[in-house]
Amino acid sequence: MRALASIFAVILALAGGSAQAQTGWQNTDQGQVRLIAAQTAVGDGADIRLGLHFKMVKGWKIYWRSPGDAGYPPKLDWKGSDNLAEARMLWPIPTRFTVLGLQTIGYKDEVVLPILVRPENPAQPLRLKLAVDYLVCDQICIPVNLTFGLDLAAGPAAPDPEAHRIDQFVNRVPGAGTAQGLSLLEARLAGTERLIARFRADPPLKAPDLFVEGPEGAAFDAPKIRLQEGGGEALLALDITGQPKGGLGGAPLVLTLVDGARALEVRATPTQGPPEPPLDSPPISLLAMVGFALLGGLILNLMPCVLPVLSIKVMSLVGHGGAGRRSVRQAFLATAAGILVSFLALALTAIAVKAAGQAVGWGIQFQQPLFLIALALIVTLFAANLWGLFEIPLPAWLGGIGKGYGHPHSLAGHFAAGLFATLLATPCTAPFLGTAVGFALSHGPAANLAIFALLGLGMATPYLAIALWPGFATRLPRPGPWMITLRRVLGVALAGTAAWLVSVLVGQIGLSPAILIALLLALMIGLLAGRNRLETRRRGLATIGLAGLAILVFLVPGLTQSDRTPTAKADALWRPFDTAAIGDLVAEGKTVLVDVTADWCITCQVNKAAVLNRGETAKRLAAGAVVAMRADWTRPDPAIAAFLARHGRYGIPFNIVYGPGAPDGLVLPELLTEGAVIDALDRASRRR
Repeated sequence: MRALASIFAVILALAGGSAQAQTGWQNTDQGQVRLIAAQTAVGDGADIRLGLHFKMVKGWKIYWRSPGDAGYPPKLDWKGSDNLAEARMLWPIPTRFTVLGLQTIGYKDEVVLPILVRPENPAQPLRLKLAVDYLVCDQICIPVNLTFGLDLAAGPAAPDPEAHRIDQFVNRVPGAGTAQGLSLLEARLAGTERLIARFRADPPLKAPDLFVEGPEGAAFDAPKIRLQEGGGEALLALDITGQPKGGLGGAPLVLTLVDGARALEVRATPTQGPPEPPLDSPPISLLAMVGFALLGGLILNLMPCVLPVLSIKVMSLVGHGGAGRRSVRQAFLATAAGILVSFLALALTAIAVKAAGQAVGWGIQFQQPLFLIALALIVTLFAANLWGLFEIPLPAWLGGIGKGYGHPHSLAGHFAAGLFATLLATPCTAPFLGTAVGFALSHGPAANLAIFALLGLGMATPYLAIALWPGFATRLPRPGPWMITLRRVLGVALAGTAAWLVSVLVGQIGLSPAILIALLLALMIGLLAGRNRLETRRRGLATIGLAGLAILVFLVPGLTQSDRTPTAKADALWRPFDTAAIGDLVAEGKTVLVDVTADWCITCQVNKAAVLNRGETAKRLAAGAVVAMRADWTRPDPAIAAFLARHGRYGIPFNIVYGPGAPDGLVLPELLTEGAVIDALDRASRRR
């Protein structure tokens, strides 16, 4: 009998019996409204899908559950219904409207607002009485009140012809976003004036919008949007235009991200962070970014980080005195090729690190002890080579190219010099380079490769220039005994570089392990010096000893116990970095100077010695009117990496000043001057 009843219900639905599961249209001057159901009867007592179906005249709209600056959403009253236990309305993806500067959120043309109802007793008929109060607006707003009645009989249910229409809009109700490839990465309050939300999207976002709901009194402007990685990641900043009592700190928010037919709805409690730079600044043109990359790479040759490799540059130049133009051109092209290859290798490494979900930045390899140990070992061997303690013969297939890596006419040696120069350049950023690297690392792989290639081309420009005009090098004095003295002096410079790298290791693995590494490197120098005096049979043993010492150097961090001290030590002048405290300090009227630094960043140390720790700047900081924060990035720190990324920076030094007059922060140049710092402190301290 139940089967016959089901068949009969379907026949009724197909023959026009579906009228029992929907009301007729109610017409107004602004459109039509009706109540529809997805099934013809109560069925088994599960949730029954209804729909409040609006068709609006062109230009008119109704409002979402959070209407924005004006209006109110449809309100439903089910008084008089029989056998109704619960009714819950769902909200499909809305649209943002802007009229006369007012931001409102709602629907136009046609929309079905899905409603889930549940009967108290599935064995009884469901009689629904609905009163709808809604506001419809165009140039003016008109309140409308309508009533509907809909009866669903008890018994088996068949699909109503309107079920598909209701399901279309049910599918447009925002959910967790997993099926659409959307996820929230972070939500934070930037001071008291802005909310920042960062999302991941796969496939990439095209034209996202974000609607935020919070406690009573909270209001947010339309977001300013920055798409990164070709839309795979999005940063949205919303100005806070209304604050609830007690502020938004600790208050849960509902974030609804919309991108066409895709949507995500998530509840999150934002963390507290410092003010943020505006996202709506004019974008830098691609042509300008090309110029920044070329200039940044060129200026990198003059930065303090590259000075330790000056010895190799000098040797590559003076070694060609009196040489032929062809050999000079080949040598300098080899050095330029080494630079370009190393920059492309850095780009590929950055792409791989980002794909693995790790923080990426310019020079972060100096945060790794094994990299520092490897570089210190290479520099030590370069120094020993310049002192004439050994020569590395080239493989037979390179025969004729040169006598060894240290030989001035070895193309392999010049290529290695280019690689080495780039490695020693990466701890610091130069003017223009920080902008270019930030652009590359915030976009996709293609931008990464292109910008890094241009950076390498910029850094290689001096070598390419000499390759084009080799006469400059050939007119230098011919190599002679004077070069032996020069090699020894420049070897001392490289030994100093090795000592600096070991000093950086102190902050990574501690003083005792770093001293042990220095002793092992010194022992290698001694063994190389004594090896040349040994007979041939014993030289092989010395070579084995050298290889054993090289391996032991890399094992020191694992074999010894670290005695390193905390990286961020408070003193009378500087306090440890606390991103959450910046917004509160600015709200209290304080001026905050943030210095992001690291032991391995030579430009950072120059900034401290020349500006931050002396003169008028030091006096201003010591006076107590400025809160000085030091963010030590010697070792990996996700909070510091995120702080840099939020400002579009992926390398250091980075200095920024916040205050009542600059709640978004004033970014200082990579190379600090006293005038620039004092001017920023003065501007930030003035109230708006």
